[in-house]
Amino acid sequence: KSSLSPQDLCAVVIAAGQGTRMRSDLPKILHPLGGLPMVGHVLEVCRRLGVKRTLVVIGHQAERVREALAAYPVEFVLQEDQRGTAHAVLQTEAALQGFVGDVLVVNGDVPLLSDALVHRLLTTHAESRALATAVTTKLTNPRGYGRVMRDARGAFRGIVEEVEATPAQRRVKEINAGIYCFKAPHLFEALHKVRPSSVKGEFYLPEVLAILLKARARIATVLADDSREVLGINTRGELADAYGVLRRRVVDRLMEAGVTCLDPNTTHVSVQATVGRDTTLYPNVQIEGGTRIGEGCTVHSGSRIRDSQVGNRVTVLDGCVILEAEIADECILGPYAHLRPGNKLRRKVKIGNFVELKKSVVGDGSKVPHLTYVGDSTVGERVNVGAGTITCNYDGFGKHQTIIEDDVFIGSNSCLVAPVRIGRGAYVAAGSTITQEVAPDALAFGRAQQVNKEGRAALIRASKTKH
Repeated sequence: KSSLSPQDLCAVVIAAGQGTRMRSDLPKILHPLGGLPMVGHVLEVCRRLGVKRTLVVIGHQAERVREALAAYPVEFVLQEDQRGTAHAVLQTEAALQGFVGDVLVVNGDVPLLSDALVHRLLTTHAESRALATAVTTKLTNPRGYGRVMRDARGAFRGIVEEVEATPAQRRVKEINAGIYCFKAPHLFEALHKVRPSSVKGEFYLPEVLAILLKARARIATVLADDSREVLGINTRGELADAYGVLRRRVVDRLMEAGVTCLDPNTTHVSVQATVGRDTTLYPNVQIEGGTRIGEGCTVHSGSRIRDSQVGNRVTVLDGCVILEAEIADECILGPYAHLRPGNKLRRKVKIGNFVELKKSVVGDGSKVPHLTYVGDSTVGERVNVGAGTITCNYDGFGKHQTIIEDDVFIGSNSCLVAPVRIGRGAYVAAGSTITQEVAPDALAFGRAQQVNKEGRAALIRASKTKH
């Protein structure tokens, strides 16, 4: 039977603590990291492993944690009083009653945990026929961590907490990582036997290993070669360090898949985002959320793209902000274009410098080259919108639609006062304020007649010089 059968495995994620060293009103496990809350990275590992059930033990600001993780396929178990890790796991006993498979136990503050390490843990647990398997790692400075004790043959003999360790034991570099796999019935039987710590009066999960050892149960261990995978995040500095590792993992994965990152040290891509092959990301690019970028695109420096769908061979010039947009193939944007949420650009659209779009559709081959605001609008195909044009979509009470049909030319510095429709093939003269529908193929003037006063400029200059 496969050691990774999802029907034989449940996960318990401990996420009840406050995380006081973060100095934050936000629960520690909800602090964002690479596009997900910290605990979200752990939940994603569980999801990819296909475990039967994932139980999240919550306590501090429980309702806030429930709301933040509502999209995840997890079950919540409340630990009303945070009395230690063993007490936290014990709260899942009722939910897991009758389950006889394996229980993966992991803290919610280890966002760098990899699928490969958990796979090794589960495989070792199955192949060794152990009742419990623990992840360990080695630190140059193990201060503050429980030390792993072994006999002369290297067999696991227990965990000694630092406060109880002798000077010789404190020199041990191998520490307990706090990630385990247990046989469910033996786990809960042992949890009931855990006694509170003499120092803090809390119930700690490593005591389960001591209880099982005393009963001559087989205990296995897995050494994490990269300690960063298993060390919890407790401070803002550690959060920043973890982000640096995570960011580089994502960038390396993209480059291996055929993406060019001209400066990997300044390229920021969410763990949820995807970027197609032969796309080039210039320095200081930010790709956030669930953004999908196609093949052969170029994203220039200083651009930020969040939760957007970008087609193939799209060029995003410098300094663009693109939020929740759909961009079809071969579009060109920027520099310094701002796409607010809700825009849909069809093929070969050009959105130029200092253009702002909001909740608008722009048809194939249309151009909005510069210094323009288009909001709540439907723009047809092959439309040209001149510089300085504004769709006046808000009357102080509500938003209104502007419809510009195919092959329309809008002259520069025009104001289109919504609701209004510009018919197919129409021209709007530069400087016009359009408040009424323009018929197809019509030429619309919405401006005052020009008046020239001969010689008036000279008289004005003469009058000014007298003073």
